[in-house]
Parts: sequence; C-alpha cells; structure tokens
Amino acid sequence: MFIRGGPLQTADPKPKASEVAEPHLEKVLGRRDLILLFVAAVANLNIVPAIAVAGPVTLWLWLLALGCYFWPQGVAVTELSAVWPGEGGVYLWTKNSFGSMHGFIAAWCYWLANVVYLPTVLLSCIGVGVYMFGPDIQALADNQQFTGGAAAVLLLFLLALNIRGESAGKWITNLGGIGTVVGAVMICGLAAMILRQHGSAIAVHDMRPRIADWRLVAVFGTICYSLQGLDLASIMGDEIREPRKVLPGAIFWGGVISGAVYVGVTFSMLVAMPHEQIGVLSGVLQTINSMAQRVDLRVVVAPLALFEAVAILGTASAWFGGTARLPFVAGIDHYLPQSMGRVHPRFHTPYIALIVFAVLSALLILMSYLGASVSEAYLTLLSISVVLQLIPNVYMFAAMLRLAWKQQSGGRRGYILTNGVAGLLSSVVGICLAFVPVEVAGHVWTYELKLIFAIGTVLGVALVLYARAARKTAMEFAERELAKVL
Repeated sequence: MFIRGGPLQTADPKPKASEVAEPHLEKVLGRRDLILLFVAAVANLNIVPAIAVAGPVTLWLWLLALGCYFWPQGVAVTELSAVWPGEGGVYLWTKNSFGSMHGFIAAWCYWLANVVYLPTVLLSCIGVGVYMFGPDIQALADNQQFTGGAAAVLLLFLLALNIRGESAGKWITNLGGIGTVVGAVMICGLAAMILRQHGSAIAVHDMRPRIADWRLVAVFGTICYSLQGLDLASIMGDEIREPRKVLPGAIFWGGVISGAVYVGVTFSMLVAMPHEQIGVLSGVLQTINSMAQRVDLRVVVAPLALFEAVAILGTASAWFGGTARLPFVAGIDHYLPQSMGRVHPRFHTPYIALIVFAVLSALLILMSYLGASVSEAYLTLLSISVVLQLIPNVYMFAAMLRLAWKQQSGGRRGYILTNGVAGLLSSVVGICLAFVPVEVAGHVWTYELKLIFAIGTVLGVALVLYARAARKTAMEFAERELAKVL
C-alpha cells in the first residue's frame, strides 16, 4: 500500500445518490485482474523506443520521474479512491473538489488523450507484429496504406471485444500484462548475454546529464506520460469486486512491476545498441533482433514478436475499455448526450461510448498522416496525448492537496502534501516540455502547429459543451420552479 493508516479524512459529504452512475455495470474485476490491468496499461513497451532514442541520460530521467511523479500518483489514487469510490475516477474526484466544470474538463481531456493515444498503440502493435515475418513484410511498417488498414482492423476487434464486456475483454488485458512482464524478462536476459560476450554500447561519459539540451530534456514529459495509468482502475470503480479492499495492494504491486519493467527494458535497449540506431515504431523488436543475432539466437525473434504484439494489444484494450467509462458517466450527468450513458441490453457495457471512441480514433489515424511520415505521425499523436493526459493529473494532484490541507495536524499530512506538490510540479513541467520537439521530429513548425491547434480545439470544445449543458440544466430547473408556482 502506498499510504499506511487509511485515507485522509474530509469534512465533505459523500456523493449524492444522483452522482452515482446509473445503471450499474457488472462487477467482474478482482485483485489479479487489477494488477495485470495496471501492468498492461502502465508498462507500455511501445513507448520505450521513443524515450530511449534520447540516449542513456534517460535512465536518470526515469529515476526522477519514478520518484517525483509515479510514486505520488500512486499516493493520490490510493487516497482519492478511498474518499470517493465509484465509477469515474478523476472525473468524480475533480468534480467533488473543484466543481462540475473542472470535473468535465478533466474527464474530457483524459478521454480524448486516450482517443489520440490509441492509434499510437495500434501503430506500434503493427510495427512489432511485422517482425513475425520476413524482411519484405517488415518493410510494410512504413507503408501508410498498410498500417492504416491494419490499425482499422485491430480497432474493430477491440470494439467488438469490449462491447462483449469486461468479463471477456479483461482476458486480453491480462494476457497483455503477462506478455509485458515475460517480454521484459527475455529482453533483459538477452542484454545480460550481450554484456558478457560483447560488452556494453553505453560508455561512462554517455551517462552525464546534459540539461542545456532542451530536445533531450523534452523526453521527460513523455516519460511522465508513460507512467500514467494507476488511476485507470478507479475510473472503472463500479466494476471492481471489493474496491476498498483490493485496490491499494493492486496499485502498489502494479506500480512496482511497471517501474521495474520500464527501467530494465530501457537499460537493456541502450546496452544492446547505440541509441541513434533505435527505431521509433519497431524499436523493441529491432533491438531484440539485433541482440538475438549477436548471441546467435535468431529463432526467438518471431515468437517474441507475436508475444509482444499481444502484449501491446492488451495495452490498447485496457485504455480503450477503461477510458470509455468517462463519457459514459458524463452522459449520465447530462454533460454529453444522454445516449453516451446507455448500456448494452445484453452485455451491460457502455457500447455507445465505445463506438464513439473507436470512430474518433479511426479518424485520427487518417488525419495524422496528412503531410507526415508514419514515424512523424506517431510522434505528433504521442505529444498531443502527453499534454491532454497530464492536464487531468494536475487536477488529481490539486484535489489531493486540497484534501491534505484539511487535515489539521500530523506528520502524515506533511507526507501527503510533499507527494502532492511533487506530482503537481512534475505534471506541469511535463506539459511544458511536451511542446519541445524531440530529436527525431523532422518538420518542427508542422509539429508545433498541429500540437497547439489540437490542444486548443480540445479545450475549446470542452468549454462549449459544458456551457451548453449548464444552460440546458438551468432552463429545465427554471421550468420546474415555474411549474410549482403555477
């Protein structure tokens, strides 16, 4: 457990019955499911190449992010989910802390961050999957028509699986978590063999931090983003069996495993080959292929490619199914069309929210290729996701700080405040650094304009939708009051 002694006490009343999502979804997630969900959602090996290309100094950035962002995130999720359990997670926490408008903005950004992020996971899954075949097929990873069509097929598969329900969808997520751990162990094993036989590609001077290199420091935002996911299960709070009992332990073990996987795989990739040679889309398998050739174990490449593709697909399923619950809850609260709050009559899943999620992600896959290569499209989508995902984290840490401030005295209050400040500052720094293009971004102005336009559009639409819903609610209230008078 991240915090001993139970959650912070607050004078705020419990959420009203009207704030609880209706109709209820089925409770199908246990402790093991949650741990594997966290591993699949957090430890996304497809992000590692985009980080490792910045060089060995990223190992220091990993340690900084784990201490100043990831651990505080676990503290925040443990505390806030204990005070405000139920479906919605960051939406519910922000709404109860700062009001409905901020709750809607937090949920909107979180949801759309993953609408944008899902295509990057699917593109990475394709980039890894082609390594199951020969060089001719591997070359298709840079073909826009092939990657776009394959991503659409995978998206339809995930949509059908998640409409079927978490009782079915959780199994591919579980496989993704297992595949992530096993794949990481195999990569670390190959790296150990490389070290013993050929030595390391990392020199001592490569580990020196170069703070003045802003393109290098910019990767810190991506690292923080890659550590996002410990709050995912809380968004699905009404689908967890005994959440108060199982969630804290699952957060701890899922966080420890995910942190170990990230640092271990990044170090192994950098040991195996110079960071300049790491590919963005298929970097994990590219490294495995290179490592296997150096130790004469080429036979492991194809099976491991299949294993990693399944692991990445599990990651996609976790985020696709989990974040679809946010527009579902917002639909119930009338901030989005009420149809978003519908559940499937047979499978009891938020199928309208899932369909909308899939359609928007498919459109983004098509739009991201405009004037860009596959790699540049991937990096642009990833940077947009970083900013949108970290905005709800600012709200989450601010909500924890507000809870801690109400605690009158005690050392525990100081501990919570310290973690809240560290997490809040890391989130803000990560947002700012996301606007600095990394070394592999080619057309800088195109990159910046796409990023600014996308973020501005998302926030603008959120404010318009909320104002529209607030106006409608006020008119309905006035009509009811007038009816009482008449």
